Amino acid sequence: MKKFASYLFAALLGGFVFALSYHYIFDNGGEVGQTVTSEQMPVSQTTFVPAHPAVIGPDFVDAADETVHAVVHIKAELRQRNKVYSDFFDYLDEFFGHPQYRYNNAPVVATGSGVIISPDGYVVTNNHVVQQADKLEITLNDKRSYDAVVIGTDPTTDLALIKVDGEGLPYLRYGDSDNLKVGEWVLAVGNPFNLTSTVTAGIVSAKARNINILGDVGAIESFIQTDAVVNRGNSGGALVNTKGELIGINAAIASNTGSYTGYSFAIPSNIVKKVISDFLDYGEIQRAYLGITFREIDSQFADEKGLNNANGVYVVDVNDDGAANDAGIISGDVIVKVDDINIYSKSSLLETIGTKRPGDKVQVYVQRGNAMKQFEVTLRNRSGNTDVVKKDNIEILGAAFEPVSENEMTELNIQNGLKIVDLNDGKLKSAGIREGFIITHIDREPVENVDDLKYIFERKDGGVLLEGLYPNGQRAYYGVGL
Repeated sequence: MKKFASYLFAALLGGFVFALSYHYIFDNGGEVGQTVTSEQMPVSQTTFVPAHPAVIGPDFVDAADETVHAVVHIKAELRQRNKVYSDFFDYLDEFFGHPQYRYNNAPVVATGSGVIISPDGYVVTNNHVVQQADKLEITLNDKRSYDAVVIGTDPTTDLALIKVDGEGLPYLRYGDSDNLKVGEWVLAVGNPFNLTSTVTAGIVSAKARNINILGDVGAIESFIQTDAVVNRGNSGGALVNTKGELIGINAAIASNTGSYTGYSFAIPSNIVKKVISDFLDYGEIQRAYLGITFREIDSQFADEKGLNNANGVYVVDVNDDGAANDAGIISGDVIVKVDDINIYSKSSLLETIGTKRPGDKVQVYVQRGNAMKQFEVTLRNRSGNTDVVKKDNIEILGAAFEPVSENEMTELNIQNGLKIVDLNDGKLKSAGIREGFIITHIDREPVENVDDLKYIFERKDGGVLLEGLYPNGQRAYYGVGL
């Protein structure tokens, strides 16, 4: 009985201690050793969280597949030396008396991109890709190669049209660059660093951007700015929208290193389309002009002139025989819109007028004081009329000439000749001819003056052979394509 009583007492004592401990730990908030906070929801209380739909981004697959087949790799072979090296070796030649070095120019190969715009082989690219090239070869995405010829070049827009002998080639259709929106997705397709058929994506960062890269007084710089990666070799390649439509030709990058650092620039497709049409329809660019000088407006200038805001471009002066003057536009007007295009900057006005031809009519909206006025303007060419502009054969040569003096002919033992006294970009410079060259014969016909030159070139087609010599007596022969 004593043994049983001791067991019973131990059991009762254990139960009492357990009950006391339970009450102390759980009923008093669990301040000692508690691992579950009071904020925890009981298991029986659940919260419904709706599932988020999957994020779907732009689909570039179809656009990329269509574009890579129409973008070509261009290899341009030039027999012109780099100017820095040319100047250096010319100095050595004069110092050491080794004139043979001057005429031993090794070919230089440059590469770029181009876009096929028709099934019969017309290809658009940058002017700087093909200028001064003696030989052009393009390679398609499927490895087919063709020799190409230059149809036309335009330094003022940095565009060029070349042609290959092909049929049924893949090509891109033009999109409307005016409808392009900032923030819209785009693809850049080209051949950077000879990596053929490279596709990169980005968005339109800005429009009507002027980066002062072309340098020509009449240049049209109104680039589409994107953050699609573009590098050396992409020049002349395609900028397309997600539909696979051509909305720009890649032309430049903003970089301190020579490689991509964040932004690239493309020529809008509406300018491309107009320039290429001019080449095909007229053989020469048909530039339209308002006949004004103008400037952009900033807040300081707006305050000086008492303008309500800084929108539009300010008309500084109006040409007496220009299109704007005849329509009624005056100095001090602020052009804010042309047709349905809002004008915010010099670039946007140049782009809009740059897509027109002489004879086209445009609606120009100007702010004059507190009034908005509308004028119908018939655009004109640089000469002040609406005639089709044709470039004569002398102009395309890119040179100025003068007759050779009697003394120089005696010294050089020649009977006739026409001397090149000024040489700019053109057919002669592209052929490798240097300033000072004396043309004595063209296709074995003697040349004595500019009239002879014009007469001979008017009867030629395809190409000619120029024969002559330099003032040091070195004879040379050059083939010039027309």
